[in-house]
Amino acid sequence: MVPPNTDSLAVSTKTKAGLVTEDDPLPFCHSDSLEPPLQSLTVTSGQSWYGHCSPCSRLTVMQAGHVKGIVGSARLSHVRVKYLFLTWLAVFVGSWVIYVQYSSYTELCRGRECQNNICDKYRKGVIDGSACSSLCEKGSLYFGRCLSSKPNNQVYTGSWGDVDGVIKCQLDDVLHYELGEELEPRKEAALFEKPTRGTSVEKFKEMVSSHLKAKVGEQANLASLVALILTVADGNKDGRVSLPEAKSAWALLQLNEVLLAVVLQDREHTPKLLGFCGDLYVVERVPYTPLYGLSLPWPLELWVPAGFHRSLDQWFTPSWPRKAKISIGLLELVEDVFHGPFGSFLMCDMRPGSFGYTDRHDLRLVDGRLVVPEEAFRRAMRLQRCQEDQDCVYGVDCRTTCDRAEGRCMAQVSQPNLARACGALKDYLLRGVPSHLRDELEKQLYACMALRGSAEHMEMEHSLILNNLKTLLWKQISHTKDS
Repeated sequence: MVPPNTDSLAVSTKTKAGLVTEDDPLPFCHSDSLEPPLQSLTVTSGQSWYGHCSPCSRLTVMQAGHVKGIVGSARLSHVRVKYLFLTWLAVFVGSWVIYVQYSSYTELCRGRECQNNICDKYRKGVIDGSACSSLCEKGSLYFGRCLSSKPNNQVYTGSWGDVDGVIKCQLDDVLHYELGEELEPRKEAALFEKPTRGTSVEKFKEMVSSHLKAKVGEQANLASLVALILTVADGNKDGRVSLPEAKSAWALLQLNEVLLAVVLQDREHTPKLLGFCGDLYVVERVPYTPLYGLSLPWPLELWVPAGFHRSLDQWFTPSWPRKAKISIGLLELVEDVFHGPFGSFLMCDMRPGSFGYTDRHDLRLVDGRLVVPEEAFRRAMRLQRCQEDQDCVYGVDCRTTCDRAEGRCMAQVSQPNLARACGALKDYLLRGVPSHLRDELEKQLYACMALRGSAEHMEMEHSLILNNLKTLLWKQISHTKDS
């Protein structure tokens, strides 16, 4: 036998069946062996490897490898299908969200339609006002970002020359939520029908006086309010009110927010009325809204618990001295509308979104649609049918009690403006309050919230609590730059 080359692999296999030489190319298993042969593979390093194999074992290995390949392919296919499904689901949900957002935007934001309606009537000579020329001819008043929350009440940021404002426009099919003979909203028969052609200025004054008397009640200075309305109606300041200007003024008088802006035009906590055209009007813009809180996207609103959201709202607020100054502004606004020069008004929406503040942290009323004359509220509530107290609610939080024997609501509001304002300010003021002030402030806030509209000497208690709260807050910030 030829000695093996040191560079070659020497194979010596000893089996029961016989001897296999190095001429055999590779160790193999005899098919006639009843047992797997013992193999010894010797390499030049002197290492040996012993193992057993048989034709069936080799087949088994091949089959196992094939099965592993099938399993691996199946697993890979499963992963691909899984990721494909997740991708499809993400695309579907994303498309649905975009569609809903777009549909909501197109339904809520109809500023172009509103502008076209107003300008069409202006060009036909039906309406006129101080903002008509800038809106429809010069193009110096234009719509900005949409802020609308209801399709019929269009709200946009806007610019009028160098002035930043907010444009509010009522579409033709708007439901006027005025408190008249009923609490339910009612649609005007036809907008801009009144006053009719041939109406004299004196007759128009009588119309305005009668309307205001129904709104704010019999006032000693009602004539002064009528004169104030006519001054605002004179859009071009030529000393007389034309028929188109009168039509615009009459349409605006149906809106509580405009009436309040005229009544409180000399106060600092209501936005100034900058101009109007028909029932479109422009007020000054409030830089920071809402009063506090975080506006979450609507998908998150559905999943965030209400209690956690209220706590989250308090994290996004100014420093406490600035919150105190803003709160004093709200208390002053309550004082302005409580037995003001032209009657009392009820603030029926104390939510944070109704208020904002300026760079100097002066409070401003942002949404005054639910600030209603108390006289009109009382008259409407007396006509409102009810079965329980929940039927006697106007706006968000102006409530009365139900007289079940009569089946009608009581006229007296359950809580005055001050009590509801203190309820809105409680968490806002108590978070971050200086420790030495907390007990006294909390005591006064709860005393304020306990006020009832039907209590004896309510007006005296109202004034006392209001002054005590303002004094307490001013003492804490009067020495700071925030004052």
